[in-house]
Amino acid sequence: MKLKLDENGNAVLQEGKPVYVHDDGKELAVDVAQLTSRAQYLAGEAEKAFQQRDEAKKALKAFEGLEDPAAARKALETVASLDQKRLIDAGEVEKVKSEISKAFQAQLDEANTKAQTLEQQLYGEKIGGSFARSKVIAEKLAVPADMVQATFGNRFKIEDGKVVAYDANGNKIFSRARPGELADFDEALETLVEQYPYKDHILKGSGANGGGAPNGNGQPPKPKGNLGGSKEERLAAINAQIQNA
Repeated sequence: MKLKLDENGNAVLQEGKPVYVHDDGKELAVDVAQLTSRAQYLAGEAEKAFQQRDEAKKALKAFEGLEDPAAARKALETVASLDQKRLIDAGEVEKVKSEISKAFQAQLDEANTKAQTLEQQLYGEKIGGSFARSKVIAEKLAVPADMVQATFGNRFKIEDGKVVAYDANGNKIFSRARPGELADFDEALETLVEQYPYKDHILKGSGANGGGAPNGNGQPPKPKGNLGGSKEERLAAINAQIQNA
């Protein structure tokens, strides 16, 4: 490529740019200032590339002799992972486990306490309330509801939110009036009273209140045990027998 000259030997300009002629005869106006700026830019980029190449060579020297780069990379990742967990050695792991266990146990104890409290409240309402409201106790028994509950309360349980009664053999008490269904509270309580060996002491109209037919001397039969005296004394004696039953 040659600079195009006029007949006087001066460079031919096109829009202020010198014109060059290629070997095939094509002409091209060249922006010398732009070419100079481009050359400087490329020179700077080349210098950066050379610097990066030199730094890469230095870094590669640390891996001289390694035949498996992938294995080396994996090993480095493992070391980095271990470095992040350097504070958790064998002893620290057990310590962490212990702290987690304590926190979990505390939450479990709190939950159990709440559950027991709710269970006691439910028992008191369902079973204690049933004794307090029982028509059988009010109409047929000569002892107060709390004494009856002290004797028979452990025969009643709460299952699926319902009160279920069990006899002395641990069998559920079923209704006679509704075959196949569980007995309700009062019906179950009547069954338990019938099976109770000291029922004569707690039923109204029995020896518990001094009733019954007169004996040969024209006097009412004496109650079993030490149940004579005032009503309060009889109730105290009945309570003692029930508690010892």
